Amino acid sequence: MSKLKTQDMLAQAFEAEGVDTLFTLMGDANMYWSTAMAERPGMRVIHARHESCAVSMAEGYARVTGKVGVASTTCGPGFTQIMTSLTMAARANIPLVVFAGDSPIAAAWYLQQIDMGPLTLATGAAYVPIRHIDRLLDNVREAFQIAQLERRPVVLSVPMDMQKQAWPHLTDYTPSKELVPAPQRMIPDPVIVDRVVDMIAAAERPILISGRGVTRSGAREEVQALAEQSGALLATSLLGKGLYDANPYALGIAGAFASDFAREQFAEADLVIGFGVGLGHYTTEGGYLYPGARVVQVDINPRGLWQGLKTADLHVRADAKAGAAAITERLKQRSIKKTGLRTAEMAKAIAGDHPDSKAYTPQPNMVDPRRALEELDRTIPKDWDIVVGGGHYFSIAMTHFKGRDAERYHVINDFGAIGSGLAAAIGVAQARGDGKVCLIEGDGSLYMHVQELDTIKRHGIRMLIATINDGGYGAEFHKFRANKVDPSGAIHGRGDIAGMARGFGLRGATITGLGAMQGHFAEHQGSNTATVWDIHSDDLIPSRSYRRVHFGEA
Repeated sequence: MSKLKTQDMLAQAFEAEGVDTLFTLMGDANMYWSTAMAERPGMRVIHARHESCAVSMAEGYARVTGKVGVASTTCGPGFTQIMTSLTMAARANIPLVVFAGDSPIAAAWYLQQIDMGPLTLATGAAYVPIRHIDRLLDNVREAFQIAQLERRPVVLSVPMDMQKQAWPHLTDYTPSKELVPAPQRMIPDPVIVDRVVDMIAAAERPILISGRGVTRSGAREEVQALAEQSGALLATSLLGKGLYDANPYALGIAGAFASDFAREQFAEADLVIGFGVGLGHYTTEGGYLYPGARVVQVDINPRGLWQGLKTADLHVRADAKAGAAAITERLKQRSIKKTGLRTAEMAKAIAGDHPDSKAYTPQPNMVDPRRALEELDRTIPKDWDIVVGGGHYFSIAMTHFKGRDAERYHVINDFGAIGSGLAAAIGVAQARGDGKVCLIEGDGSLYMHVQELDTIKRHGIRMLIATINDGGYGAEFHKFRANKVDPSGAIHGRGDIAGMARGFGLRGATITGLGAMQGHFAEHQGSNTATVWDIHSDDLIPSRSYRRVHFGEA
């Protein structure tokens, strides 16, 4: 019999799965396993201040590395704290394994006992309970297999008393990577490809929309080649932002965040083909963005089928890269080459397009958030990772930032929740390790988990946090004003975010006018710690999308 305890064997198994970083908040049910993980050579353990943040950190880490992110929480209230972050990871298709210490299996009653299974499944995550020591390693392997193959979080429930038992078996463990099938591209049916080619041949104003699936499959060049062959313009979903910023025939983001010019082109489109994109409500504006277009969806999992929207006329089950390449090749075989919308006049019009040129005069000692984010875009180098949380400023950041690869954007908004941006950015920064990470966050979101500034300080994590501080919850008070309702319930004052950052031992700077960011950035680069910018944003200036959707601006 081995002299190991089960918690030690569990740590060995996680290490064999390639885990080198753990995000955790320790309690009774996971403290000894977390300690065993910390004792593994080369293991980095980040101790969060909130369980939900530990999971969001692991999510950010997984986004950058492509590996399975690993977080841990204790049972009961520790576990219930992670419901929002777990749901966000599930909606974003992020592979995670959450080691959830569970109440003692042999106890007749335990204060913090709760059935984790229904809660987990309600979030869209998978649930793997360990209930017998003889099945323990199989359960660990199963959790990692599900996370990788299904690209979603998995909760691994491990009773605390089982962790303390002596390990009764040999120490051999076969990691999931030796059993998971090699990645294979889903190839489209040639008959279906010909139907798509027929639709392209008949179209005069085609547009291709790319989503996160294009990034994940590496299909950028293939989709651009198809656009050139078919005469189509290019666009992206929110989660595909940055794919085609350098292409003169790219319209930017489709749907709710589209520019006025882009919306005009979509309104006149007669064919829209989506690659690796869900074609959900925001991307299609409920199906009304392109009312006269026939729609093709190329995806390994064409979700538009059950979202209650106007579904595609034709679904092509295929990987985005393989699908785009097959359609382009078939166009060439049939000698179909079209100019379509790709004219010099169109390129000139796109180059002159601006997401929001409406003039405002900011209040004293405040900045126009649109112009502040444009200045931030000019200030932050293009090779930095940009993490964007949720809130009113979110649409401005996504429409005004330009010239970065899609892989550099990390949008933490798959569940529409605020509060997770800071933690996710910590995970991104830990993955990069070079400090080249900028978080764009709202004051309301930052305040929800501001305690993680302490985590940044304790672990020596370098990053820049640009807080768009409008003194409240902009997503709400702009809607209140649009509906002529008193907004005071959503306005709480700006406080002193820069001073608060300094209180945590970080650098802080208050910005109340344009033109100062380059100097502040130089100071940040010369330091060896994280910096928080408190950018005082005018709360009377709504984004273009808010003005259109909520204020009725054409």
